[in-house]
Amino acid sequence: MRQKLTYWISAALCASFIASPVLAQGDAALKNYPDKSIRLVIPFPPGGATDVIGRIMAQELSKTLNQQVVPDNRAGDSGNIGADLVAKSPADGYTLLMGALTSHAINTNLDKDKIKYNLEKDFTPVAIVGVVPLVFVVNPSVPVKNMKEFIAYAKANPGKLTFASSGAGAPQRLAMEMFRYQLGLDMLHIPYKGSGPAMTDLVGGQVLSMSETVPAALQFIQAGQLRALAVTTAKRISQLPDVPTVTEATGLPNFDVVSMFGIEAPAGTPPAIVNKLSADIKTILQRPDVQERMLAAGVYVNYLSPADSSKRIHRELNMWSKVIKDANIKAD
Repeated sequence: MRQKLTYWISAALCASFIASPVLAQGDAALKNYPDKSIRLVIPFPPGGATDVIGRIMAQELSKTLNQQVVPDNRAGDSGNIGADLVAKSPADGYTLLMGALTSHAINTNLDKDKIKYNLEKDFTPVAIVGVVPLVFVVNPSVPVKNMKEFIAYAKANPGKLTFASSGAGAPQRLAMEMFRYQLGLDMLHIPYKGSGPAMTDLVGGQVLSMSETVPAALQFIQAGQLRALAVTTAKRISQLPDVPTVTEATGLPNFDVVSMFGIEAPAGTPPAIVNKLSADIKTILQRPDVQERMLAAGVYVNYLSPADSSKRIHRELNMWSKVIKDANIKAD
């Protein structure tokens, strides 16, 4: 009995000695963090949704952490340049990515040979912070008043109904491609370099339809220059309360497409730092003034923890992989 007791005591002491350096490192990382400025890489140009969200988060985190969080726009290659930079940065919590996660998930599947990072293996999710809904809109010259009429018109005019997008791998394109594929519609995709040029031609009638973010389309809808047919979210949204969801308007089950945004750290970042940042972000997003500023930019606050963020990103990757494969979508 004494020998057994001595064995278990020795084993416990050994385990504690083995574990203690790891615990000490985690405690030290959290105790000293942050002791210098943090870089928040925004992989898109100034002015877009990712930039607006990133600057709000940087400003609020600077106050909470008592250290400067510096927005750093590293635009190019549909967000891949900035994402790749963060993926290859030290995993110490001082370089973070303000990710346009839906776009990253689409590009990961659409440009597999081109992407140099792995969205799941090379990053540790800190938090999903919000989503931007999309809305199906048409130029008023299209003789339809609702989604059922739009579907009927598209079927009666195969290959003639055009739809714009802000880019080949943009969520705006993929939402329409998923809708088109599920209903068997023959429509022609016209890609643009950004939402601005696409909306200009849509309002002007050079293209006839589009799935666009609500912030980009709202002013044109309110001015009567575009007609809103349906929002792509699971529920109706406060900015367009009279516009039905795609599921309501068509009967397509579980149609829920948003542009999702979140903060990521390089893989291997100490969990203590990730959890601290995530808890601080959760507190920030609960503030009414922050929610108002986000909504003014068309962003609906939707906090998810690191674990839930990981699950949501995994789901997003799988969903777009299936859509791209089934609909045979190319990065044209």
